Amino acid sequence: MQSVSTPQRRHGLGRFAFIALLATLLSGCGVNAIPTLDEDVAAKWSQILNQYQRRADLIPNLVEVVKGYAAHERETLTAVVEARSKIAQMAIPKDILTNPDAFQMFQQNQGALTSALSRLLVSVERYPDLKASANFIALQSQLEGTENRIAVARRDYIEAVRAYNTEIRTFPGRIWKAILYSDAEAKQNFSVADEKSIADAPKIKMN
Repeated sequence: MQSVSTPQRRHGLGRFAFIALLATLLSGCGVNAIPTLDEDVAAKWSQILNQYQRRADLIPNLVEVVKGYAAHERETLTAVVEARSKIAQMAIPKDILTNPDAFQMFQQNQGALTSALSRLLVSVERYPDLKASANFIALQSQLEGTENRIAVARRDYIEAVRAYNTEIRTFPGRIWKAILYSDAEAKQNFSVADEKSIADAPKIKMN
């Protein structure tokens, strides 16, 4: 059996130490920051989709309960149903976070539903029997919780996008983008106008 000579052993150890040092330096310089932040944005976006879907799932029951007590609010109910339908029919492309047109359409559709729900809940104030309904009270509570979760999910997404976009535009992130992550694109974020729509989301008055 042929033994490894001391110079060869030293060379092997030196090479291993160099690789270990290089890996440490690279990790310390933020080489993994862009993919890490990108994954965080994707996770936060998934939460937004989950919460908007939760809201959409509540609407059919809400409409049915309101219809039973406030049939005269046909126009308002129709607006809610149509806004929800438009969202359900929208195909969300895989590149929506880097596609300005698709992202803007998503914002507009969700904003339209928020506005329609707000008008519906304002009209409910004219129907004391509806407001006292156990089913309606339960739906109010669920909708309020969902709107709060939407607000939190959007806030977290906005911060995640801010961190990601800052990383790919500033040093050393822009260097790593040029070398390793040339396909990294700035992510779309919610506009100021849309932030107002979420601030004006349905306010629930519990009995």
